[in-house]
Amino acid sequence: MIITDTHTHLYSDSFDADRREVIQEAIDNEVRRFFIPAIDSETTQSMYELEKAFPENIFLMMGLHPTHVQENFEEELKHVKSELDRRKFYAVGEIGIDLYWDKSTLGIQQQAFKKQIHFAKELGLPIVIHCREAFDEIFEVLESEKDDKLFGIFHCFTGNLEQAKKALSYNMKLGIGGVVTFKNGGIDKFLNQIPIEELVLETDSPYLAPKPYRGKRNDPVYILKVAEKIAELYDLPLEKVAEITTKNSKEVFGI
Repeated sequence: MIITDTHTHLYSDSFDADRREVIQEAIDNEVRRFFIPAIDSETTQSMYELEKAFPENIFLMMGLHPTHVQENFEEELKHVKSELDRRKFYAVGEIGIDLYWDKSTLGIQQQAFKKQIHFAKELGLPIVIHCREAFDEIFEVLESEKDDKLFGIFHCFTGNLEQAKKALSYNMKLGIGGVVTFKNGGIDKFLNQIPIEELVLETDSPYLAPKPYRGKRNDPVYILKVAEKIAELYDLPLEKVAEITTKNSKEVFGI
């Protein structure tokens, strides 16, 4: 059995004290593939160090996170593009729109999102979308960019059934993490109406730990709790969930 964590911030300083042990524990529990989203230029070197330490398990993305789209965003996008042109990445991400923290940056967030979608299309790469309180704004951009080169993952999907179907219409898989285990998370009420072939698993560690670890640091091994919940919702063995969702991740990332 191989489980794929399609979204984990293992370079986070939350793991500075025990990073190697945390990753090894996950590997020992069949979590063998970790896809690492970028935040901004300050995280680039730590991502490379992570890849060097676990070259068989770590797969990197490159992008500018929407909460880090500030006045210098054009300089940050130059960094993203230069890195994408310099070496292999598996996605452009995480990118998107976040209106939870700061609505005043919506205009430049939209610009950065569109520009990075263009980077992905040029390179034939998937995008990994961050969306917080911004479904309408995200869908507006996706609608304007919809074509056969647009594909990827709607990371940490927390919308309703209608929004899930709309995300799928843009050739996105749904990234399902700890929220599916929350009593008030909501997505567990309808998720099994979406084909499991449209889902990938993620932790977003160190954030959004699943039950019974909610409120604590989210370790990548906790993706097993997400997989177990999916197995329950779809009435499938855990091994089958691991097999299907890993296959789904390979379709997106090409590996």
